[in-house]
Amino acid sequence: MIGGSFVRGVSGGERKRVSIGNEILINPSLLFLDEPTSGLDSTTALRTIQILHDIAEVVDFIIMV
Repeated sequence: MIGGSFVRGVSGGERKRVSIGNEILINPSLLFLDEPTSGLDSTTALRTIQILHDIAEVVDFIIMV
């Protein structure tokens, strides 16, 4: 459960990663991410960018950060 106004759900960082993953699942030709690491700690931000880099090398779409 992601959560909402009245239900706690997951943290902001988890919600951000889920929304990125959700967009990747629809297999876009272009994925534009506006500040995908804002609000994340440095370790999570680095890992998120590393994963996006790995995905960009394998799939057939462009990721713009």
